[in-house]
Amino acid sequence: MFSDKIVISGTGCALADYLYTGIKFNSPEFLKYQSKEGGDGGLSPGKLVFTEELEKFSSTPYPEIFSQLTGDKQADSINIGGPGLVSLINTSQLLNPSEFQVSYYGGAGNDETADFIFNLLQKTPLDISNYKRIGAKFTPFTHVLSDPTYDNNHGERTFINNIGAAWDYTPDLIHNDFFKSDLVCFGGTALVPQIHDHLTGLLGKAKDNRCMTVVNTVFDFRNEKLNPGQAWPLGNTSESLKLIDLLIMDCEESLRISGCHTIEEAADYFAGQNVASFIITNGIRNLFAFSNGKVFRKTGIIQFPVSTKVVETIKLFPDLKGDTTGCGDNFAGGAIASIARQLKTSQKGDFDLEDTIAWATASGGFACYCVGGTYVEAKSGEKLEKVSDLVKDYKSQISKL
Repeated sequence: MFSDKIVISGTGCALADYLYTGIKFNSPEFLKYQSKEGGDGGLSPGKLVFTEELEKFSSTPYPEIFSQLTGDKQADSINIGGPGLVSLINTSQLLNPSEFQVSYYGGAGNDETADFIFNLLQKTPLDISNYKRIGAKFTPFTHVLSDPTYDNNHGERTFINNIGAAWDYTPDLIHNDFFKSDLVCFGGTALVPQIHDHLTGLLGKAKDNRCMTVVNTVFDFRNEKLNPGQAWPLGNTSESLKLIDLLIMDCEESLRISGCHTIEEAADYFAGQNVASFIITNGIRNLFAFSNGKVFRKTGIIQFPVSTKVVETIKLFPDLKGDTTGCGDNFAGGAIASIARQLKTSQKGDFDLEDTIAWATASGGFACYCVGGTYVEAKSGEKLEKVSDLVKDYKSQISKL
């Protein structure tokens, strides 16, 4: 049990999200650039593609493609995005800064997008002293095309990404203090290629320093393009999995990393790979979770529903509906916050997975009320209060199952 301040440090994908809502995925403009087969560089609902690959796929310059897709409309919102950064912003907003320090390590360019990100981060509790401008390349950005009517009005997004300066962020740029943390997190490293390709070694160094480890994944277009239809490497996948205390994936990512065809098969696969615990989200459907007893109390493969409170509230008050951008990143941040609290109160092997899923589900659900993944608080503790209410409701919901 720890008496000092708990230190949570993370690295991975950080960028600016330029969100365009009301883009119809069945429109002629979208269908013109829709993928024909996996990894070909075309657009696919729920998936990510790189700007340069979309240009190759269509033999059309990206500015022209983008103009056709959006009709030259202005972005509905510009926000901080990325599974590495957004998850930790949420974590920092859910924890008392007198007891927890949450830090992000990463690299940006030296442009207006970086200015926007750094200015907005000043309004959050996150420590960004190790988030640096590292070169002249563009700060990573994603154009997020959102269709609220997709999947029977549940909504979906398509992501068009420019990696930019993230190409140049290497393990050598991660300060050694990162590995002195109690909990280290790697979020969306597939969009930070040199971190992703060295993930096994970074996880190994973290475990050598007795850090707990959390990995939350993102669609890995780079490896899908390199080896279409093959399982995606997660560092050196088989070795990386053994070094992860909690692995968080969505359904598609779990299938592509495992090479399986169904979420049930993927859950069985990861349970057999000596990963300490995992959560696989599945949109509005039940998530799958598992613990082998190393960190959380041992479970079999178990399922949990989404928050009915969030679903019902949006049905009753449709004006509250934002979009699904950042829901998965906030889900991960809620899970990290729960683990950090349990580091203060519990011994490894006795952590409560249900508590972690409750904070994750409530955080992901709260993001549905917002446009974009980063919520800027009007006052300190505002988000914690709102998410706490959802946590209480969700725990009551699942206690009746």
